[in-house]
Amino acid sequence: MKSTVQEIRERFDNDVERFSNLETGQTATMDSALVLDLIARTAAKASPDAKSILDVGCGAGNYTLKVLEYLPGLDSTLVDLSAPMLERARKRVAVATPGKVATLQGDIRELELGAEQFDVIVAAAVLHHLRDDSEWELVFKKFYQSLRPGGVIWISDLVSHAVPVVQAVMWRRYGDYLTAFKGEAYRDHVYAYVEREDTPKPLLFQCNLLLRVGFREVEILHKNAVFAAFGAIK
Repeated sequence: MKSTVQEIRERFDNDVERFSNLETGQTATMDSALVLDLIARTAAKASPDAKSILDVGCGAGNYTLKVLEYLPGLDSTLVDLSAPMLERARKRVAVATPGKVATLQGDIRELELGAEQFDVIVAAAVLHHLRDDSEWELVFKKFYQSLRPGGVIWISDLVSHAVPVVQAVMWRRYGDYLTAFKGEAYRDHVYAYVEREDTPKPLLFQCNLLLRVGFREVEILHKNAVFAAFGAIK
């Protein structure tokens, strides 16, 4: 059985300090600092006139803060399951931008985002908590509808692979990374919570879904083993 939304919320409620620093909060993610900068730079180049950003699964606000380095003054809407995490993000973002900062606590599957409200969406290490295909399609449609024409979405996440032998190779590569970083016990700890909490989808599934719900262009920024950064333009 996979973790419930409440169980996932409770884990992040208790991990605010770690996730307030990219170097400590994303240790289980390969190339986290590189991907953060790639997404922020690309968001700025693709949307130089952006006025607003939606950060889905914002955690402590690292992605919005990085985007604000390249697009200062954005109005920011922060979404997360965890109230303590969301409050930390709000405080950090509020001192980094003169723009408005709004927060939405809840499950992205249930939240109402409105139509044509945002210029940029970022979603980092969050969508792998979606379950069946219908949930993925629901959320991707919601993203499309909430973006203004020409708006962009940039995603960084754990991905799976449809071909079993490829999945095995990539998962072993990830395990080697975790072991080299912090030992076999840490690897097994990460493996255990991924198995318990996560249901990632293949990168190609997500790219095709972005096109199917209406995005006109899809682009891949980076991929390493079971992690990818990619996005789409409305």
